[in-house]
Amino acid sequence: MGRNTRKRRTPLATKVIAGAAALAVGGGGLVWANFHASAHEENGGRHNATKSGQARVATINCPDVGQKLTKVPRKARWGVARELARLDRQITDAYTRLAETRQAQAGDANYVENAVLGPLKAKRAATLDRIDLTIERAGGQKRGLGRFARCQGVPAEQPGNGDGGQNGGGQDGGQGNGGQAGNGPAAEDFIRIEDVQPGSRNLPNGLPANGDTGSTGSFTTACGTNENELRNSDNVIVAPGVSNGAQHQHDYVGNQANTAFASDEDLANGETTCQNQGDRSSYFWPVLRIQDGTQDIDQDQPGGGQDGNVGKIVAPTEVNLTFVGNRTGDVVAMPRALRIITGDAKAFTNGLGNANTAWSCTGFEDRQVTDKYPICPEGSGVVRTSSFQSCWDGQNTDSANHRTHVAFVAADGTCPDGFQAIPQLQVRLVYDNIPAPRIDDGQLVNPYAVDTFPEQLHKPVTDHNDFINFFDEDLMNEMVECINSGRDCQ
Repeated sequence: MGRNTRKRRTPLATKVIAGAAALAVGGGGLVWANFHASAHEENGGRHNATKSGQARVATINCPDVGQKLTKVPRKARWGVARELARLDRQITDAYTRLAETRQAQAGDANYVENAVLGPLKAKRAATLDRIDLTIERAGGQKRGLGRFARCQGVPAEQPGNGDGGQNGGGQDGGQGNGGQAGNGPAAEDFIRIEDVQPGSRNLPNGLPANGDTGSTGSFTTACGTNENELRNSDNVIVAPGVSNGAQHQHDYVGNQANTAFASDEDLANGETTCQNQGDRSSYFWPVLRIQDGTQDIDQDQPGGGQDGNVGKIVAPTEVNLTFVGNRTGDVVAMPRALRIITGDAKAFTNGLGNANTAWSCTGFEDRQVTDKYPICPEGSGVVRTSSFQSCWDGQNTDSANHRTHVAFVAADGTCPDGFQAIPQLQVRLVYDNIPAPRIDDGQLVNPYAVDTFPEQLHKPVTDHNDFINFFDEDLMNEMVECINSGRDCQ
């Protein structure tokens, strides 16, 4: 099966101002920060704020309305999802206008507000009104979502500092966000793995420690590395029924029926790349690309070049999918069609609360970072590790914001009140096919980056991972029995 792409005319985001570091969004405004995630699954962040940037606007930060909608009537969710995807497209279009009008901005201090943010606010207000109406018509309570219409321009701290990469300079004399399409990554997004302190972030490991009495087994499923290059820019979890709802390409392993238009029955009956045919689950994550000046098959298509995702797509050379137990007790079976998202595709503008991916290198996996891409030494491959939420509310296979039906365990391994422990999915992706980028005199040469929404500037904090459970009942019960009895099964 080949790559699944769809054509749609959307302007390519062009070059913008460089960002100095990862962005954290606080209640009092915008600050620049570097951080390491919490050592525990609940994944708090430690913010080390530096001075606010005073440069021109680099990107656009809008309230993530989808995360605020924790209660939406079921019969309204499809319509709400389509409107939320419309909000994302509006941000992309505004970001594109921001990036293409640098000369006009230089001559008018009010240009961004009047020509970019003002029109965006008006479009968002109309869409938010439709969301309110959709919820109200389905029997829900009107939320007054119009208060989330206004967006902010996010300034870069040091104009041009992150400029680099092949074709990375801006249209206005070399001031850009770097990267092959001008929307990242930047030199500041990379770090030599040798410069990361060992133990700076605990390995995301749900296995019981010595002395714990929980469920100590594991279950591994082998589903390949996407050798058949099944990819699309949909997201059936967040944007069902919306073509290019993700605005970036995903690699898929496991279930082969995964498109935005797939029903649960479509997925249940889909083919699978997993060796054990009882596992028809869907495992998917944003692709990595090497920005070496080349283009891939989607260079002129949505999710690819039209959304600022450029360069050569590289599939992982190794994919490890392992389910582990709980530190304090047994786990229960996952329900059919359970959906879980870990990480946040919009963490650059949303803040760090849901950022949950560890970047590392083979041979150095005791050193992990979330806000940087690692530069690995010769002979070492890039590693992406994600550990999923492992507590379930016992009732729902999804929730309106796709998060509140599951939760991370606390530091002591316990689940929140009313939640049950389920097998924790751990995904480890290895890339032995990514040459190390170089930073020459502050300039980034041949970087790699994760696919993102255009305004997220290909920041490493935006990495995320998705899972939909379609294990058949017998195999799921076998998994639970293996984990609870302390055995390691495949």
